Amino acid sequence: MKHFMKKLEHILEIGGIKKDIAFLVISGIALIISIFDLPVFPFDAAWIAVILCGIPIILEAIIGLTTEFDIKADVLVSLALIASILIGEDFAAGEVAFIMQLGALLEDLTVAKARAGIEKLVDMTPQTARVLRDKTEFIIPAEQVRVGDKLRVLPGESVPVDGIILSGQTSVNQSVMTGESLPVDKTVGDTVSSGTVNQFGAFEMKATKVGKDSSIQRMISLVQSADAGKAKIVGMADRWATWIVIIALTAAVLTWFFSGEIIRAVTILVVFCPCALVLATPTAIMAAIGNASKHGFLVREGDGLERLASIKKIAFDKTGTLTYGIPKVVGVKSLSKHYNQDKIYALAAAAEQYSEHPLGKAITASYKSENKNEIIAAQDFKMLPGRGISAKVENKTILAGNLKMLEEYHIDININPEIKDFLNKGCTLTYVAIDGIFAGYIALSDTIRKESANMIDQLTQIGTPAVLLTGDNKNAAMNIADQVHIKEVYSNCLPEDKLNYINDSQNENMPVCMIGDGINDAPALKKAFVGIAMGGVGSDIAVDAADIALIDDDVKELPHLVLLSKRMMKTIKLNLTFSMGLNFLSIILAITGVLNPVIGALVHNAGSVVVIINSALLLKWRNKNVF
Repeated sequence: MKHFMKKLEHILEIGGIKKDIAFLVISGIALIISIFDLPVFPFDAAWIAVILCGIPIILEAIIGLTTEFDIKADVLVSLALIASILIGEDFAAGEVAFIMQLGALLEDLTVAKARAGIEKLVDMTPQTARVLRDKTEFIIPAEQVRVGDKLRVLPGESVPVDGIILSGQTSVNQSVMTGESLPVDKTVGDTVSSGTVNQFGAFEMKATKVGKDSSIQRMISLVQSADAGKAKIVGMADRWATWIVIIALTAAVLTWFFSGEIIRAVTILVVFCPCALVLATPTAIMAAIGNASKHGFLVREGDGLERLASIKKIAFDKTGTLTYGIPKVVGVKSLSKHYNQDKIYALAAAAEQYSEHPLGKAITASYKSENKNEIIAAQDFKMLPGRGISAKVENKTILAGNLKMLEEYHIDININPEIKDFLNKGCTLTYVAIDGIFAGYIALSDTIRKESANMIDQLTQIGTPAVLLTGDNKNAAMNIADQVHIKEVYSNCLPEDKLNYINDSQNENMPVCMIGDGINDAPALKKAFVGIAMGGVGSDIAVDAADIALIDDDVKELPHLVLLSKRMMKTIKLNLTFSMGLNFLSIILAITGVLNPVIGALVHNAGSVVVIINSALLLKWRNKNVF
């Protein structure tokens, strides 16, 4: 029996959505032929709709009842189909089957989205490692690395396991773990995580966490567990199906018993078919998705908007979400009697023009955008991994980098209050020395999106306060939060920390919407009641983990999306109220004999049209009082 049921399920899955669309088109034409009684076939054309649309419904009902004793809306539909056919009302059977399959198709279209985030995370996992044994280098599969092994990582390679640097200096791109776009300088004694990328200098390390304990593998586990824990919303018709079936069967049997007319009983089954009820939710969702797409949102999960209407908080990542994720020069300070800030800026931009470091590129790019003068030529450029750069500009030796580099060159530095102010604001400083003398510094910072503050204010106004979850340090996090008016702030967050915050909030009945852009946000995006990824600057993995993607990264439309979801739920409730009211009115008319099966089916058809028109109003809806 189980083997037979599995074969039935396989048959129903063959062809997918394209097959369902083709069947609906053919069935629709057949019903038109039937209602006008056109002599096209030697049989009632409604039978085509019964076979193409009705048989899958009956099979689904059989599978649900026999394998799990699961009573869904298709059980009542199957009874109505069979009863209509038995008394010769072929058109009524075909019309009901067509409407029900149309509703099922709309539901399928809203949820048929590929989810490949976990597979992409797996692809990012380092496959090999350079192990040093007896001063000889061996390349082995990364899963064979053991705790305590000594490894070498070259520039451009991913760190294979978690560990501690034993020798060498470098900068590591840790965006996979922290979401921060700027690389972090690393030296002896610093820790490195698997999956992060070594950008410049080679280094040797000792493995401390391997296999499932490594950072990238924990990330994969977090995404998998978060996805498994997110409940899916059940369709309203299926949720009420048991009661609908009981009421319909009871009414039909009693009517047949007291009236003696089986046609009245069959009419009750036909009019009680939840056609409009089935269409109530998917049509509203499809219209709302169409509205959302016009405002730059790609809804990847059909029930994402349904869940969004229930959120109590919106949690934001910082980099690439509230900010552009690109460092820019925000201040230049001269501490030299011989060079003003413009000259220091020009010399540093010239020295950094060949740098591959994001900070160096940012200094040169910012200088070009702010000054019409061309970049001065530079010679003898040298990259100092984990430290900075040196170059000759106008016969002057320019050093630009961090404090460690200037200390190694024995250059005295005075840490004045302004430097501390920039650091407290979360800025990154590049210190500049000219001919061996400290000349000044350049402050760089991620820049806030111009629409972020107003967007946060609007979200607060509509009752969804914002929370900041960032991998940045406390000073940088508080500086950004103050500018965009966010009160609740959590800094130094790893992927586990964001996931735990969301889990704890939702356990306290506070559903959270997470908005992020990086790979490190993927577990939180999966775990959140609703996940929204920045589709433009965000990683593919973040987008795949989310329910909704913001295609053009225009965050100012987020309040509209939240209000749209709430409006959609109001529309769904109105559709459900109307459809249930129509059902009970039709039952009364069927009991009294006013309706026959064909007229009852047409009444249902009219009810379905009303539901569709009401849902279609969502396509152009916008709350003008808030924006």
